[in-house]
Amino acid sequence: MGNIYVFLLYFILLFMLMAIYFKLADRYNIIDKPNERSSHSLVTVRGGGIIFTISALMYAVFFGFPYPYFLSGLAIISFVSFIDDIRELNGKIRLVFQFITSALMFMQLHLLSIPVYWIIPLLVFVVAMLNAWNFMDGINGITGGYSLLTVMTLIYLNDKVVPFSSTGFMVAVALALLVFIFFNFRTHARCFAGDVGSISIGFIIAFLMTQLIITTGNPNYLLFLLLYGLDATTTVFFRLMRKEEILEAHRSHLYQFLANEKGLAHNTVSLLYVFFQLLINASIILLVPTGTDTVIYSLLIGLMIFLAIRFSIEGKAHLLRNEN
Repeated sequence: MGNIYVFLLYFILLFMLMAIYFKLADRYNIIDKPNERSSHSLVTVRGGGIIFTISALMYAVFFGFPYPYFLSGLAIISFVSFIDDIRELNGKIRLVFQFITSALMFMQLHLLSIPVYWIIPLLVFVVAMLNAWNFMDGINGITGGYSLLTVMTLIYLNDKVVPFSSTGFMVAVALALLVFIFFNFRTHARCFAGDVGSISIGFIIAFLMTQLIITTGNPNYLLFLLLYGLDATTTVFFRLMRKEEILEAHRSHLYQFLANEKGLAHNTVSLLYVFFQLLINASIILLVPTGTDTVIYSLLIGLMIFLAIRFSIEGKAHLLRNEN
């Protein structure tokens, strides 16, 4: 019961800190103005996802979280991403810091002792995951909702199946997500996560997921990220086929097509992604599959289904033809 009151106060404090950030953002013009590539039409505060990092670091200071290299990496990548929200940085600079901070995460998890031929692809995978989380942050509710589902799934596993990390830390992150969702999951969002939000929550989830997989030895938990992974990777593939610049802003994801071309409400599209990923997560937990065969077959089947859906909804011409 004592913990409930502590986290209630923590939740209220996060709301107060978010209100302070809104005032600072208004004062220093940290806002997002819509353009032809945007999925929104109103000026909105950018960088509201900074609350994720604030909550994580506050929890570590007040309650203890014995992972200094991870927390240092989180602070660094959040700072760099926040600067990018204010003043756009060169993509190569962002990538350098993403690799450095991912290496700090690996150092925390004692993964730098494994053979180099494993370290390099794993680092590339984590950096790709961070950017996928960033690319998928394009409509109201999707980053907050999908990330909250992932964190709540991890809390359930940590509490009911196998302890692999700090439940308190994950609850603190979940509370920050709830605060963000309150201001973002609405028809006219009060704030967007920004790079600082999408990259930082992706970094946190990558750390927790890696802890889970190391503890259980079960790679199938990667399927908790299936829909984000399928949308991000297939979009990159189609953009390469159309010979587009990968790092340029765009509206090529399936969720963006549904929200923009098909006219579905942002919140509806976000809920669809969360709902179907929830079904996947529940299936993984209930079936408790082990071994790499399951994850490989699931990825292949999921990819075929997702591609079929994209071609059915978007059409071959839209997916493969460069209309610029």
